[in-house]
Amino acid sequence: MKLRKLGKNGPKVSAIALGCMSFAGFYGKTDRDEGFATLDAARDAGITFLDTSDLYGQGLSEEWIGAYQADRGHRFQIATKGGIVAGAPRGTADNSEEYLRRHLDASLNRLGVDHVELYYVHRREFSRPIEEVTETLHKLKDEGLIGAIGFSEISPAALRRAASVGHVDAVQNEYSLWSRQPELGLIRACEELGTAFVPFSPLGRGILSDADLDPSRFGDTDFRKNNPRFQPDAFAANMRLVTALRDFAEARGWTTAAVAIAWTLQKSPVNIPIPGTRSADHLLDWADADEIIFSKSDWEELDRIMPAGWAEGDRYSDAQIVGIERYC
Repeated sequence: MKLRKLGKNGPKVSAIALGCMSFAGFYGKTDRDEGFATLDAARDAGITFLDTSDLYGQGLSEEWIGAYQADRGHRFQIATKGGIVAGAPRGTADNSEEYLRRHLDASLNRLGVDHVELYYVHRREFSRPIEEVTETLHKLKDEGLIGAIGFSEISPAALRRAASVGHVDAVQNEYSLWSRQPELGLIRACEELGTAFVPFSPLGRGILSDADLDPSRFGDTDFRKNNPRFQPDAFAANMRLVTALRDFAEARGWTTAAVAIAWTLQKSPVNIPIPGTRSADHLLDWADADEIIFSKSDWEELDRIMPAGWAEGDRYSDAQIVGIERYC
C-alpha cells in the first residue's frame, strides 16, 4: 500500500484508509468476529489508518477497534470524531471544550490508547465560532492527546476561518463519482492550505461496486432505506450508469470498487479516501486501488460515463442533511 501525508505537517498513512462506521450496523447487522476478520484483512493489505467516531454504535466501533488491537497486538493509526450529541434531535452539536474533552477521554478509553493520530469535530455547532473550536483542538494537540486536528462536513469558507487560527490537518466530507460537491472549492482550499482531504463514502454507499444491491431488502436501520438516491425510480436510473461503469472496469481487469477509489485518489494528491466495509472479501475488492493509473483515454471514458451531476436524487434526505454545512 502506498502512503500519503496526513496534511503538510502530519505523519504518513496508508493512501487508502478503512472507514469503520459499518461495524456499528449502519448498513445491516454485523458481529465482532466479522469485524475482526475485516481488520485482519486491512492489516494484511497494508492499511495503517482507521476512521471511526464515538457516534458509531454509541462507541461500539471504537470498542471493537480497541479490543482488536489488544487481542492482536497490532496498533493502527486512528482517527476518531466527537461533537455530535447522541440522543438529542438530529443535527445537535456541542463543540465546547468541556464536551470535546470529555468525549475524547471516553473515546481513548474505548480504544485502549492514550492518544489518537487525528481527532475531528464531527459536526459544527453553528452558534459557536469555528475559530474558538480550532483553539480547543490545538490545546488537545499541545497536550499530546491528539496528533492532528480535523473537521467533518464543513465548507471552504469555514476551513479558511479555522486555518486563520491554526493549521487544520484534515477535512472529511463525502466525495465520490456521484457526490462531487467538494470540487466546488473545498479540495482546492485543502490543496492551498496543506490540509488532507478525506473522502468518505467513495463507493457511493455501496452502489459503485460489483455487488447487486436490492433497496427493497434494506433493513429499517440501514441508512440507505430513506436516502433519495436509493428510492425506486432514482435507483433504477442510477444503476444504468453504474452498469456502464462496471463494463468499463471489467474490460480493464479491475473491480468497479477499485476504479471508484482510484478515481478519488487520482483527483488530488491530498485525497485519502476511507471506504467502509464490514466484509473482508469486499475490502479485497478495492485494497489495491492505489496501483491503478488511469490513462488519458480512461479519464475521457469515465467523464463520458459519469459526468459531474449524473446521479438522480440528493445525497441526503431533508432529515439526513440536518447539521451539515452547505455551501453551494
